[in-house]
Amino acid sequence: MSKYVTFGEIMLRLKSPEHERFFQSPLLEATFGGGEANVAVSLSLFGEHACFVTALPANAIGEGAVSELRKHGVDTSYIKMTKEGRVGIYYLETGAVQRPSLVVYDRADSSVALAKPSDFDFEEIMKGATWFHVTGITPAVSQNCADCALEAMKAAKKAGAKVSIDLNYRKKLWKYGKTAVEVMRELAKYADVIIANEEDIQMCLGIQAKVDVTSGKLDKESYKVLTDEVKKQFPNVSQIAVSLRESHSADHNGWGAALNGKTGFYLSRHYEITDIIDRVGGGDSFAAGIIYGLSKYEDEQYALNFAVAASALKHTIPGDFNLTRLSEVEALAKGDGSGRVQR
Repeated sequence: MSKYVTFGEIMLRLKSPEHERFFQSPLLEATFGGGEANVAVSLSLFGEHACFVTALPANAIGEGAVSELRKHGVDTSYIKMTKEGRVGIYYLETGAVQRPSLVVYDRADSSVALAKPSDFDFEEIMKGATWFHVTGITPAVSQNCADCALEAMKAAKKAGAKVSIDLNYRKKLWKYGKTAVEVMRELAKYADVIIANEEDIQMCLGIQAKVDVTSGKLDKESYKVLTDEVKKQFPNVSQIAVSLRESHSADHNGWGAALNGKTGFYLSRHYEITDIIDRVGGGDSFAAGIIYGLSKYEDEQYALNFAVAASALKHTIPGDFNLTRLSEVEALAKGDGSGRVQR
């Protein structure tokens, strides 16, 4: 069993029922989620030692978030419970057909946004770690979070752990005076693996992609050129995984990915995902799949197919967490996508 560490923010997720607009009925479904927490849950459910690091308020809501993580086997021993701040919230309205989903953030002054690097003993946390993961969402939250992410990455590298970053550009979050490019290019210098889509690469690394994501079709060869340029500018990066999503509508996506790896450039199996249940967390499930796949399988093509299969399954599950078993992902990655009842 390997030790995987993630650092970021877990939030309270408040979602309108099914495909309703906000407050169409007087109900909001309450669960928890957040990029790095979602990855930790996936890795734990795959049977690994997954540690999630964050700061939460020492109240009933913060304790509820910890309890939810523990329920899925995540190691919460490094979470700092504090009197400062609050649990961040995000509101989700699930789209349908041509109406896109809508996310509204309410996460200012959350406990992790106020936390400083000195609040975490990253050297101790990284002892025995084989992999550390963070997303571009975390350094977008606050300067403190960006500082914490950088210190965690440095500590992970010092401990000999592999480091991954999912660029995850969120334009609604970059408000504290620094641009995504100046912060993320510095963090990318410490990454072994980058996970992204074409917009993330453009907005976080300042590397332009000649890709039209609104057309419904993707020129996959352009991703080879794009990822080659990322590797050229960041020679520390040995592997870059790029998700290939064709958004036909809110309910129907084409789904696949590419990997510019150590041994070549690979394209995954392609899925047409219709009647999407919940695509939020789909990118995090892909990231968790890439992390697990590259850790456990020598075959980069299979590792990529594993990650895409994990994410395809997440689209069928309500909530942020990808509540799938390792055997289910492996079965789909190996070609069993029939959906027949398992008896």
